[in-house]
Amino acid sequence: MTVALKAQVVIDSNVAVPMRDGVTLRADVWRPTADGRYPTLVYRTPYGKHQATAAFATARKAVARGYAVVLQDVRGRYASDGEFLPYQQEGRDGYDTIEWAAAQPWSNGAIGTFGLSYPGAVQWLAAIENPPSLKAMVPAMTFASPMQFWYSGGVWDGSWIDWITANIAGDRTKRLAGDTTLHRIAPWYFEWQQHPPYDPWWDWAELRDKYHRTSAAVLNLSGWHDDAYGPHGATNNFIGLVAARRDSPSRTALIMGPWTHGVPRMNRTTAGDREFGPAGVIDYDETVLRWMDHYVRGVDNGVAREKPVRVFVMGSNRWIEADAWPMPSLRLDTLLLRRPGASTRISASTRQVTDPHAGKAGAHDYRALANRSDIALFETAPLASDLTVVGAMRAELLVSVVDAPDVDIHVKVYDVAPDGTALNLMSPGLDVVRASYRNARSQRELLNPRRSYDIVLPDLLTANTFKKGHRIRVAVMTSFGPIFPGQSVTRVVVHHSDPYPFRLIMPTLPAQ
Repeated sequence: MTVALKAQVVIDSNVAVPMRDGVTLRADVWRPTADGRYPTLVYRTPYGKHQATAAFATARKAVARGYAVVLQDVRGRYASDGEFLPYQQEGRDGYDTIEWAAAQPWSNGAIGTFGLSYPGAVQWLAAIENPPSLKAMVPAMTFASPMQFWYSGGVWDGSWIDWITANIAGDRTKRLAGDTTLHRIAPWYFEWQQHPPYDPWWDWAELRDKYHRTSAAVLNLSGWHDDAYGPHGATNNFIGLVAARRDSPSRTALIMGPWTHGVPRMNRTTAGDREFGPAGVIDYDETVLRWMDHYVRGVDNGVAREKPVRVFVMGSNRWIEADAWPMPSLRLDTLLLRRPGASTRISASTRQVTDPHAGKAGAHDYRALANRSDIALFETAPLASDLTVVGAMRAELLVSVVDAPDVDIHVKVYDVAPDGTALNLMSPGLDVVRASYRNARSQRELLNPRRSYDIVLPDLLTANTFKKGHRIRVAVMTSFGPIFPGQSVTRVVVHHSDPYPFRLIMPTLPAQ
């Protein structure tokens, strides 16, 4: 069915898109009313193309700019045929969709892709298949590695059940004639759980060794309060592309804002309880389309001459730019974390270390954690001057366990204001490691209670100015429900004296 809208947009609904194995996917094609061959943007989603309101806004502006836009239901979802197998089919199906779009009479053969979260992941999974017509992409708020997506630091991410319930079960239940059992709705969920962290099975979703497979221009975008895989994905995908293209122009950029998971909105100036002000707002559609205008249409609009790295610093609420990531102007400052005594014993269970804010996006006030006896707290004196941290902080500590062969270690950093407000700087997930996976090996290395072990958390990603008079607070705990509820009751000793100090290594900007 073809519909002409008043805004000079023609929409062809449920256009058949054949895949290489004979399965038909369906897409809505938005295009200008005038006949012609247009550069084309592709957006693929499991959430229903008919209700992709954020993509509608981008599509409408793109058509007005002279693009055709393909909005497609992925395999096994809504209007598309086949069986839904999350992520694993998106490489081949994405390749076939891109090349199908390039061959249509309304396309000039130059393709760009856009979207965030799952619609961001499908771009990368297709790009590493190297479709020849793909010129540019803007994958936002998506992953770089399955080990910071399905797992975090060796710990299974408990939010997958929430994702299935909220986003997948409805359409699946209709297809299954009302069957609501999890084994029928999401059989692949149980297959995922059969493969432990760092199992080679996960290589199909690993991007970090595959950047050489695509020549597309890539704009990576995420927010400091995005789901933890987003900051890790955007920064690592940027670093990986630059390294893979060191002998040629990198044609990649990185934008990190103060946002939570989702399209940054022009009227949204908070992330949870933290105000970042109008300076942190961006025009998402314009950001996407400027990138496409240059790399898909060939417009000299200044994009290639801009600094490739642009990040928002919370606290001081300002943007900074650089030629590289990590930023070359940073210095590494080491904070030695101490408290009375040489070591501190903490314990937790699946019920103990839980906080009402733990599952909420954005920054929240965690001052109540200071009252808990099952958490080890370390804190600086009030700062004599502003201190700006940009990038991946690294926590190094020595621990020993008393009564269990394994334990999850969370190291959380808070910005504590003079009034006691203690704001988190990132979402749960970047700040946890399961001790048995401390060396990133598929074979667990269980702990001996008679030994102590070095634990390193290298990716505490943020950009934050700790203002004069504020304190830096670091909390060590063994669970953080409901997403990472921990294992069994475990007593842990955290050492924090010479010769085994607890270190927080911070990339800081020199005072200006």
